[in-house]
Amino acid sequence: MQDPTDDSPFVFLPGNEAGGLLIIADHASNRVPPPYGDLGLPAAEFERHIAYDIGTEWLVRRLAAFTGAPALLTRFSRLLIDANRGEDDPTLVMRLSDGAIVPGNAGVDAAERQRRIERFHRPYHRAIAELVDRMIGTGVPPVILSIHSFTPAWKGVPRPWDMAILWDSDDRMVTPSLDAFRARGLKVGDNEPYDGALKNDTLYHHGTARGLAHLLIEVRQDHIADEAGANHWAKTIFEVVAPLAGRPAMRDAVFYRSRADEPGV
Repeated sequence: MQDPTDDSPFVFLPGNEAGGLLIIADHASNRVPPPYGDLGLPAAEFERHIAYDIGTEWLVRRLAAFTGAPALLTRFSRLLIDANRGEDDPTLVMRLSDGAIVPGNAGVDAAERQRRIERFHRPYHRAIAELVDRMIGTGVPPVILSIHSFTPAWKGVPRPWDMAILWDSDDRMVTPSLDAFRARGLKVGDNEPYDGALKNDTLYHHGTARGLAHLLIEVRQDHIADEAGANHWAKTIFEVVAPLAGRPAMRDAVFYRSRADEPGV
């Protein structure tokens, strides 16, 4: 797992860069590197979903092993800065998250926000962009698979889905994946519990803007909260996604208009 002595903002798992698949995890870690300490929060808050997407590191590591694909995972908590937001997004650094006030973010000014962008957020996205460039350079443009997780309940209301697929306008990977997962008897949210159209988020920036086919999968956290669950779900996702990502049509650059660019969105 993650080496606490390694101060890099992301983990790179090498893989076959001509294999047509890249795996990423924007919220893989609950780590807050020095000199930020604990951001003024008790340790229990870092075990909650507000700090990271529970189970995703295990899941991505197993997926990378099954697929042989390269993978990039963050090594900083979303409480420090959210890697799945554009640099101009007002929620990039959260002062309040699901009822938890974050004291270490209360005094964040423009200069500190920029420091966090340059130290954590930007290197991660630069690494994705550079890896995508290398993969395109092999002659096999990649499908980007983004892995997240969601809580089993929200504000006391159970969520009925086993997993979800969030998407914007490019349905090349979405429609066949929804059909395949549902054919396995899984309850799959289609842009539930969240909408996948978000201006300048990770897949907007690296997928939509570059015309690359992509897929964002969210798995319910209690399904992947231990290594056995993560291994089971990695195998399930591999069996569905790998054949679809290998289709020749996924190699084409197709530029879809993002719903996030529409007025009022």
